[in-house]
Amino acid sequence: MSALESLDKLKYEEQGVAHIVSPSEISSSLVDPRTVHRLSDPTDIVSLAKEVQKADDFVKCIATNKLLVIAEQIRHLQEQAKKVLEDAKQNALLHHAACNFKKIPGKMYYLYRRKDDTSYFSMVSPEEWGNSCPHHFMGSYKLEYDLSWTKAEDVEKRGRDLEEISRFLNSEMSSIGYICDSTNKSGSSN
Repeated sequence: MSALESLDKLKYEEQGVAHIVSPSEISSSLVDPRTVHRLSDPTDIVSLAKEVQKADDFVKCIATNKLLVIAEQIRHLQEQAKKVLEDAKQNALLHHAACNFKKIPGKMYYLYRRKDDTSYFSMVSPEEWGNSCPHHFMGSYKLEYDLSWTKAEDVEKRGRDLEEISRFLNSEMSSIGYICDSTNKSGSSN
């Protein structure tokens, strides 16, 4: 660059930063409105309305998707509530069955139905009765420690579920203990 060209350049400072600008650049616009706006005319009301409508459509789409997720969760919770109520009804019916002994949690009991349609629990299984079983066998149930009933065919699954929950709780409790221990150690060193 020659000395004359450098004289043609003007030097000015803006916010402590030096910029070299030619005199022709000073008169030109720093921002070209055609490249800044996607719309040809930023004041065109129709174009602005289309952009607002597009934004509204996106907002509705997002809200709809979130509401669909919530609706699915509601259906799932309704199904769970229905199952809880069915289980409670079943447990109540089983607790109202006649019984001539004290039921002990953790034990298996056998439900029978008499000809007069009354049901009762027995400690004697159909296999133990053999061919002399006096009444219609309805099913085997284990009395759980929370006094709910589990069908014999579901006892193994429930046991696995309880073991899994126990392992999870033990691992979580040990991590909580670790956090408490490290908090106490750091607190006592201050």
